[in-house]
Amino acid sequence: MPLAVVGRWFPDKRGLALGLTLAGFGGSPFISANVAAALIKSVGPMQTFLYLGSVFLVVVCALFIPFRYPQEGWKPAGWTPPAAAHLGSADFDMKQMAGTSTFYGLFLCYTIGCLAGLMAIGISSPVAQEIIKIDAATAATLVGVFAIFNGAGRPLFGVLTDKFTPRIAAIMSYVIILVCSLGMLMAGQGSIILYVICFIGFWLCLGGWLAIAPTATTSFFGVRNYAKNYGLVYFAYGVGAILGGIISGQAKDTFGSYAVAFYPTAALAVVGIIIAFVLLKPPKK
Repeated sequence: MPLAVVGRWFPDKRGLALGLTLAGFGGSPFISANVAAALIKSVGPMQTFLYLGSVFLVVVCALFIPFRYPQEGWKPAGWTPPAAAHLGSADFDMKQMAGTSTFYGLFLCYTIGCLAGLMAIGISSPVAQEIIKIDAATAATLVGVFAIFNGAGRPLFGVLTDKFTPRIAAIMSYVIILVCSLGMLMAGQGSIILYVICFIGFWLCLGGWLAIAPTATTSFFGVRNYAKNYGLVYFAYGVGAILGGIISGQAKDTFGSYAVAFYPTAALAVVGIIIAFVLLKPPKK
């Protein structure tokens, strides 16, 4: 819901607006996780659920009071909608959107981007300890650093999607994923700097896709049915999460090392570049 409202109020900088909104989503654990940890120690987990749930209910309801869509046809003062080649020319409903090749391209690209990013999030600490030979405390600290870049990737790729196109932003993310995957295949014991750079890239791109996908949804399929349309597109996030967990788990179980998991992410990055180049283009209604 917040994304649907923000997307209509900031048509001139939609990617940046959506990215900043999603950065709040990604940064919230810095506050809520610490509060939850303190409450669990003092009152236990069940009471913590009660307290946090009550607070969230009040805060969310209060913050939604000013939420409203602008009037039909509203646009920022002095702004003229560009006749950009990457923008759709009509509003699509969910059924119409699902009948376009652009939707399938976006869905597959989103799945690949989330697969690589979510897999990296899940194995950041184990890879550090197993391959780079970093102690558990240092690995946990680095994961906290990576989370900052996950949040930063959202407005950054939002701006890139605004400035260029969803296609170019997607290809940029896949190039980063490819380079980072190849980097991790070369990493070994003591390759701390290489490990940090590569996992910053993975976390950055996951945050980036949480901005690229909603911005592309509005750019290609319009804002009128955005909430429903993005609900379907967002299903790709779940698919990526499932596949990422399977790939990393199978790599560990079959080959005894998480390093093998970076072969499929490198290959999928190449596939993603091809899909983005061919299918991420304005659909015809």
